[in-house]
Formats: sequence, C-alpha cells, structure tokens
Amino acid sequence: MLWVDHVRSPLGTLTIVAADDALCALAFPVVRSRMLARIRSRFSGVVLKRGRDPNGYATRVRAYFSGDVGALDGIAVDCGGTSFEEQVWKALRAIPAGTTTTYRELAEVLRRPRAVRAVGRANARNPACLVIPCHRMIGSDGHLTGYAGGIWRKGWLLEHEGALSPARTRRRARDN
Repeated sequence: MLWVDHVRSPLGTLTIVAADDALCALAFPVVRSRMLARIRSRFSGVVLKRGRDPNGYATRVRAYFSGDVGALDGIAVDCGGTSFEEQVWKALRAIPAGTTTTYRELAEVLRRPRAVRAVGRANARNPACLVIPCHRMIGSDGHLTGYAGGIWRKGWLLEHEGALSPARTRRRARDN
C-alpha cells in the first residue's frame, strides 16, 4: 500500500506519495497526473490510500516553504529510476540550498562529462521535486531552463533558497 497526501504551498498544492519507509513522489499540480500514472505503472495493482502526513513529509514541506530550506534534507526516497537516474538524483541531493549547478557540471561530478543530455533527461524524470532538488540545475549560460513545474516556480524556489535575487529571477525567467 502507498499513502497519498496533499500539502498546500505558495506554488500550488503538492501531492505526496509515500511507502511506509520512503518518499516515492512529490509533485506540483501541473505534473500530478503524469506522476500518478508512473506510480501506478511501477507499483502495478497497488492501493493508493489517503494518509495524513505519512512519515511527516507534509510537515517538512510546510517547514521548507516557511523558510527552513534544509527541512527536506535526509528524507529517504524510493523513486524507482534506472541506475543512471538514481546516480543523477543522488548527485542532485548533494547540491546545497542556495546554490545552483549546470547540467555539464553535474555530468562531470558523475565522471560522465559527455552525458550532459542524459543528465538533463534524468533530471526531467525526477518524481520527487524539492526533495531531489532538480530546480537547482541551470543552463550553462546561467539562464533558468526547463522545469516540469514551470520556469516561474523554479525561479521562485531559487529565490526562496537565496540562489537568485528577485530582479535576477524575473529577468532570467523572462528571457526563456
């Protein structure tokens, strides 16, 4: 059985899907249906049961949006990616709040410098936004690039974490 809960945020209501011991998904409204389809495909026949704050995840999401940008660190995840996706997601979790990195830099961290596009694809398949902080990835020119939740959310999150100033966020999001 998997637990499903919802938590309101300044960026919309997020959907949480969790097993008893790990977070399986965390998604913004714009990707909720795609995320649930992936969960149903991965856990064929599983029952999704409405839960009240499974494992305290909703409480931690609220703390993050209240200013504790480290509140989501250390959450156990079980996202079911390929071996490479899991490596990318682990590397993403090592990017501290308040900082950003490029797809190329992350590929180099993984010792796969020619895998820049593969890193981008793995980033795009991330089922647990915020916990696996794919919003901290930017283009090599410093611009905000692709984010399933929307570029405006990415800018908001980076500003919230102190990685971008408000004026810089608006300018970079507008340029895309």
